[in-house]
Amino acid sequence: MTLLAREADPCGDHGSSRAARQREPTLNLVSGGVMTLRHATNPTSWRRCLPGRLDSEIDDGGEAEDDMPKNEPAVRRVLVLHDQTLLVELIELTLNHGVFEVHGAADAAQAEAILRTWHPDLAVVDMDHDDGPALMATLGASSSLRRSVTPVMGLTRRGDLKSKLRAFELGVDDILTVPFSPEELLARVIVIARRATGSDQPFIPTITVGEMQIDILNREVRTGSSVIHLTGLEQALLYLLASRGGRVVTRDQILDVLWGTDFVAESNIVDRHVRSLRSKLQNDFRKPRFIETVPGKGYRFVPTFSNTGWDVPES
Repeated sequence: MTLLAREADPCGDHGSSRAARQREPTLNLVSGGVMTLRHATNPTSWRRCLPGRLDSEIDDGGEAEDDMPKNEPAVRRVLVLHDQTLLVELIELTLNHGVFEVHGAADAAQAEAILRTWHPDLAVVDMDHDDGPALMATLGASSSLRRSVTPVMGLTRRGDLKSKLRAFELGVDDILTVPFSPEELLARVIVIARRATGSDQPFIPTITVGEMQIDILNREVRTGSSVIHLTGLEQALLYLLASRGGRVVTRDQILDVLWGTDFVAESNIVDRHVRSLRSKLQNDFRKPRFIETVPGKGYRFVPTFSNTGWDVPES
């Protein structure tokens, strides 16, 4: 994802909220532990703003200008090979907690085009993809004692031992079964990056989407003075919807990403979990502030909303 400034204010006004962010507990964090994401004019891309820095001050190589603060972390590059755009966007949003810049490729041709001008520090590869083994070879993955040129996190929908062992034979450093929780993906990728670089990888437990702060570590959503606790599935659902930023996610897509293609579902399981999430977020489907129903299609995350009435019971 290339980070570029827009004509409009790229990060919004952080003035009054920055002090509140700096009071939050830190754990090897960036500027108080909050990463701010603003949805760009183009609904297919998320923008990331490190506090105190504009998008225009981060070039495609992720290197800061000389006058930038020296204590800000380097942005690690991640190449994702997967033919499901929805899953790539979910990975991209999740990895913002680890200060990663993500480029997605649907096949080997796209991946090779990216690699001609951009070299990743780490790759996330769908091992069920026909082009997976070829990309592994291109990335210099190794199952021997020789260190891989580019460390790889493998993804697979096959939970059997044979498929996992095959992935390790091809050179993955770790493998994760799909569906996965955002927390587990993030933890595994950070560990791989730490081992590969020999240095700590920053971890930001809280990211801001619109005016909503999502704490992945504690499974909490904060806005204003309210704190909402989520289950693991509710948090995964929120990340999935938020990663699409204003675009529709169908019920079948939600079912596929969160429960898997082999899951035999009840007819209303998706609607039931959306209702539960809405209830916790105090989101009235008739006047949606967070999750909008698109009749006959699915659901859409509302990236900008007002907090008016958040703490006031409806009459």
